[in-house]
Order: sequence, then structure tokens, then C-alpha cells
Amino acid sequence: MNFHPYFKMQTIVEKSRYFIRWFLIDTLEPEIALAKCKELNSQIPPLYLLIILNAVAAAYTYRDLAPAYLTIGTLTPILAFTALRLTSWVRSRHIELTPQQAIRKLRQTAVLAGVVAALYVSWSFALKSYGGITEQSHVAIVITTTVFGCVFCLMHLPQAAILVMLIVTAPYLVFFLSKNQEVYAAIALNLFLVSLVILKVLFNSYNAFVNLIKSRTELATKHQETERLNSENERLSHTDFLTDLPNRRYFFKKIDKHLEAVKDSREPFTVGVIDLDHFKQVNDTYGHKTGDQLLVAVASRIQNLDLPDLEICRLGGDEFGLLFLGAPNTAASVAQTICDRLQRPYQIGEMSITIGASCGLAKFPEAGETTHELFDRSDYALYNSKTTVRGSVTVYSADHEAKIRSDRAIESALQRADVYVQFQVHLQPIVALPDRTITGFEALARWTSPELGQISPDVFIQVAERTGQIQRLTVQLFAMAVDQISALPDNLRLSFNLSAHDISSPETVGRLLKIIKNHHIDPARITFEITETSVIDSYEAAETCLNKLRDAGCRLALDDFGTGYSSLGYLHKLPIDCVKIDRSFIANLDDPISGGVVTSVLNLCRTMQIACVVEGVENLSQLDALEELHCPFVQGYLFCPPMPFDEISESLASSEAIAGLPLAPKNETKHHHQAAI
Repeated sequence: MNFHPYFKMQTIVEKSRYFIRWFLIDTLEPEIALAKCKELNSQIPPLYLLIILNAVAAAYTYRDLAPAYLTIGTLTPILAFTALRLTSWVRSRHIELTPQQAIRKLRQTAVLAGVVAALYVSWSFALKSYGGITEQSHVAIVITTTVFGCVFCLMHLPQAAILVMLIVTAPYLVFFLSKNQEVYAAIALNLFLVSLVILKVLFNSYNAFVNLIKSRTELATKHQETERLNSENERLSHTDFLTDLPNRRYFFKKIDKHLEAVKDSREPFTVGVIDLDHFKQVNDTYGHKTGDQLLVAVASRIQNLDLPDLEICRLGGDEFGLLFLGAPNTAASVAQTICDRLQRPYQIGEMSITIGASCGLAKFPEAGETTHELFDRSDYALYNSKTTVRGSVTVYSADHEAKIRSDRAIESALQRADVYVQFQVHLQPIVALPDRTITGFEALARWTSPELGQISPDVFIQVAERTGQIQRLTVQLFAMAVDQISALPDNLRLSFNLSAHDISSPETVGRLLKIIKNHHIDPARITFEITETSVIDSYEAAETCLNKLRDAGCRLALDDFGTGYSSLGYLHKLPIDCVKIDRSFIANLDDPISGGVVTSVLNLCRTMQIACVVEGVENLSQLDALEELHCPFVQGYLFCPPMPFDEISESLASSEAIAGLPLAPKNETKHHHQAAI
């Protein structure tokens, strides 16, 4: 016999204590207790049925030999008790027990097994006073087979099996040995040996059962741990490591699942993209560590929004995805609430930082019926918010759809366009005051597509930037502009506009400098115009590229001055040689505020020894006012609209007015705003 760790104990006291605890079912593990009850639920009912049938068979044998009170009167309550226990076990088959309840039931079963065994063995001995050797042998056989059947049925509860065997076999061993006959002695020896074998088989089976349950438990524990780790890995794979918000992968999977869920009902919902305004400036000014802290603060504010039917994920950088399952007509107001809350100041260490947030929304199914369509169109709506009114929410509409189709047509035509054939570079003079002489020209791109006709620079430049074609366009147009300026007198300069993509690309800057070198033109004749917005998008990369241009001898001008976020700051940070005051201030020069801005900027440039060009001069009164303010350079339709190179060249060759170009008539000085490259 093997009582598990019982025989590993070192002292008799330890062995005794453990045996007592084992026999009282105090050492049982919860999983094994539950498994024992489950097995006994299927084995004890047949056991009780076996006991009842064998007892009835013995009583039938003694029906005419023993008194009725013994065969019927005594046996009936014993059978009733046995039947009651059988019914109890049958009813408990589908009852879920706790480990504590299972242990209590096992203890009760062991005790009742001993009681039932004692009752039946006492009754069987009472019958031995009647009948002959045949009847007595029958009772002995019935009792022996019954007890062996009981032992095997109780093998999952060895305490009960041992107790039953001791209660039944011990009296019969004593009885057989007391007869002092060889036959009875042989029966006693046989019974004893069989009992030992049965006990050995019992404990082998029990140990195998316990080991199996332990293995299953360990396997289940490992499986649970594996599932936990898989679940944790799944969570981590869907979580942004910095902000602890759901990530891009989760966002798109969530939309996919929801689209599948509403495939039949077509219940509307909203997808959105939120982008932080001026975040890159914070990154560039205070460093990436502060930028990361700001993103964590933004995420914390998002997690505390407490808006129903809303889930927000970080898509990457300073961009967040929004999934709103509430009423579509409330999506815009919910998104605006988010933007407004994100615009409140953040306390990062000892600094108070304020940024903005813009949002684009696309509604299912109007804006699209796939994840790609909904995201793409919400991103397009976001682009509209950022280029019109930052901090606002734009809902994708039919107008946007028409614009997208138009943009796609332009994009397709632009991809196929031969720049040297379809594009022209027009030149507009920059005039020095008070002499009113031309010092140079700003190059402006014009495109006439064979399929689409004339495309406004406002449109095709925006499409080129969004589709990644702007750098190719910049390089080829710059080569055309340098060809033209090389054919003009050496004292005339060329101003050429660069986009945000250009000034953040070392490769593009390298190609521009190579064009200057190949044309053998003095780099000092080239002025590259940039906007503050283009610098904000990627300050560190832009600063590197601008310094490379400046080190090569080129000049830099800050265009559209006064319309940016903090233009004065960039005058100190960047190697700027010239400032171009935006035309919006000149159009309202009579206004005290606009006039004051122009006066202040002119004074600032004189103090910093920076050249200043006023754009958008359209009439003589504006020119006179600027001359009174001692403005050094002007540009506008008053002097000349952007013209093809051939016309500029002819005018320079045939006229002496303003170093070759006559003033435009007053009735032709109507303002025509055109975007430039």
C-alpha cells in the first residue's frame, strides 16, 4: 500500500499524524476532492443496488429457516436506509459542489460506508445461527463478493474502502479461524490473501487516479497561464506602449468587426481622425521627451472624457482614431467637445503648454462602406479642417466626394504630365523703392493640362504635396526657372518657393544645389522662399536643410509673414535674409491695425538688418504710403502681373521704364491671388 508521502515521513510520530489526517480526509487537495465526488457519483448508486440485491438474495435463502423478524423485520429498515442513500446520490449527480462541500461529502460517505457495512455484517452473522452448512456458505459468499464489489466501487475513496473491508473481513477471519478446521483455516487464509491483493490493486489504481488528476490540474493550470499570456500578448499588441491607449491595429480591427456586425442592419456609426495642432512645434522647441509627456497627458485627458459610445485610439505620432457608435447627428458635437478639451493648457513639469486639435469625421454608410473608405475620407475631412479652420471639426460630405474625384483626376494627370512640356514658369518682378527699379523676379508655376485645361496652382500644388509628387515638380520647375534667370542680367535675382516636403528632404536640397552648380550661376542670386507653416511641420529636418542652402551661398526669405503662429520666433531661429509681408495687410493698409503691423515689421527688419518685401501692391495710393514708410522692396500687380519669360525678356530689351518694365495700367491692377512655387 502507498499513502503517497506517508512512507516518506522520517519519524513514527510524523507517520502517525499524517495517517490520521489522511484517514480523516484532511490532506485532500480541492481539485482531487471534486474529481473523487464526480467519480463516486457514477459508482456508488450501482454499489448500493448491488448491496440491496445480495441482501435480498440472502434473505430469500433463509426465508424458511430464520424468523421473519430477521429476514424481513430487521432487513427492511436496513434496505430502506440503503435505498435512501442510493436516491440521494442519484439526485446529486448534477449538483455543482465547492471544494469544501466535496470534502464534507467524502467524509460523510466514508462514515456512512462504515455504518452500512456494520449493519449488513451484523445481520449476516445473525443469520448464521440458522440453516446448515450450505446456507451459511451462501451467506459467506454473498458477503465476501459484496465487500469486494464495495471495495472496487469505493476505490476513489480508499478511506471508505479500507473501513468497509476491515469491518467485514475481520469478523469473518476470526469466525473461520475459530472453527479449528483445516477447510475454514484455508478459507480464512484465502480471504486474507485476496484482501491484501485487493488493497494493493486498490491503492495502485487510486495513486494512478490521483496522479492523473494532478496532471490534468497542472495541464489546466499551464493552459490557463498560456491563455493568460496569450491574452496579455493580445492586449499588448493592441495597446500603444506610450499612452496605454488602444493602437492603430486595434482601431482598424474594431472597425472591421463593427462593419461585420452591422452588415445586415446597416446601422450608422462614425469614424474620425483627430490630429494635434502645433504638436511638432512643441517637440522641436522642448524636445521629444517633453513631447512624449504631452502625449501621455493628452491620452490621460482622452481616457477621462467619459463620453458614451466613444472609443479613441492612438494611430501614431500626434494622430488619434475615433469610433463613435452613438447617434450620427451628435458625432460632430461630440468631436468638437473632444477638440475643445484637448485645447486646454497642459502642465508638463513647470511648463504650461497649449496645443490645439482638429478632427475629420466620416459616417457609415454615406461616406463609405469599408474600413479603408471610412478612414481615408475621415482623413480627407481632417485635412480640410487643418487647411481651413484649425481646431474645428469637418464632416465628410458630397462636396468632399466631388473634390476627391477632381483631385484624383488632377493627381492622375499630374503623374502622367511632362513638366517641361505642360508647365511654364512665369516671373513677377520685385521692385526696389524709391528708385522703382527691378532687383529680381519671383518664379510662379502655371500648368495647362491637355485633358483638364488650366489648373490653378492652389489646386495642383496641394495635390502634389498630398500625393508625394511635389519634390519631383519642385526640382524640374527650379531647373526651368534657373534656365530663365541665367539668360537675364547678372544683377537680377530669382526667388523660388519651397514646400514643407522640400525643406525637410536633404535629397531634394542636394538636387537643387546641383542644378545651381551645373548652370554656373552665383548661389547669391537665388532666394528660396519658405513659409512658417512648412517649418513647423518638421523643424529639425527643415533647419538642417535650410542651413545647407545658406552655407552654399543661397538666400532665404520668410514668406506670408504675419499670418503664422509665432513668426517673430522664427526670425531668430532660422537663417533668414528677407521677410515678405503678406498681401492681406496691404489690402487693408488704411486700417490702423494692418497699417500698424506693416510699420512695425518694417522697423523690425531695419533693426535686424533684414530685407523686407511687401506683397500685393495694386494701386498708387498703396505705393505712396509704403514709400512714406521707407519700404525697401515691393511686389504686385501695380507693376506687373506674373508673365511668361519671353514677354519679360522682350520688355527688358525694349523699355527703360523701371529698368525695362512699364507700370501696368490702373484698370489692370485688380488683385489676382495666385499660389506660387
